[in-house]
Amino acid sequence: EAGASVLVLRACLALLASPIYLLSFLGIWEPFCRKVFFPFILDQICIAHDKKSKKHKQELFRNLPDFRGPSGELKLLEIGTGNGSNFQFYPPGCKVTCTDINPNFQQSLSRNMEKNRHLHFERFLVAAGEDLRQVPSGSVDAVVCTLVLCSVHSVSSTLREVLRVLRPGGAFYFLEHVAAEHSSWKYFWQQVCYPTWKLVFAGCCLTRELWKNLEEAKFSELKIQHISVAMPWMPIEPHIVGYGVK
Repeated sequence: EAGASVLVLRACLALLASPIYLLSFLGIWEPFCRKVFFPFILDQICIAHDKKSKKHKQELFRNLPDFRGPSGELKLLEIGTGNGSNFQFYPPGCKVTCTDINPNFQQSLSRNMEKNRHLHFERFLVAAGEDLRQVPSGSVDAVVCTLVLCSVHSVSSTLREVLRVLRPGGAFYFLEHVAAEHSSWKYFWQQVCYPTWKLVFAGCCLTRELWKNLEEAKFSELKIQHISVAMPWMPIEPHIVGYGVK
């Protein structure tokens, strides 16, 4: 019953988005999405999402200074920095290495760097979360990843890289949208939107149960909280937030 309804509604949604499917078929959508659409739309979504998640982020990053290295410095690597909306939450003097698979966020990223002069920006790497080979093993005190694990090709490979670059005792901070409760309407709509959403939003998957990947990764200590970040008309309300220690 539900399966059939999902397929019918998926088809309706694909029909509405048929120009995008056509552009994708012709090989035009992806470069346009990466260069123009996604950086623009992400800016808009981030403004709304930041308002809703600000309290959660303040709470999440409050203990970042506890993970300073033996030298008293805090070396932080952010995976999927995007436009740099997390910079405001990092403690003064923090040394930040930014990474993103998409180098087209320059304008909004520069704007956020200007606003956050309390940080030292070390370098910007164009890199996927699964492949941080430019970062030496055990070289950072904290890794941050927000709204990124939904679109990496492999969550487990990304978490392996996180654990590799962290020094022992370092921490991985995350805030991610996840699959809703399977028996809920929210999950039903996530399934309906899934293929079209993934195409439009640069590979973002709506139904990942990321808490399971985090529990399977080899963290010595893991704190996960399930929260709700209400985004009007968007199927990304259920979130997880927390940190894991290597």
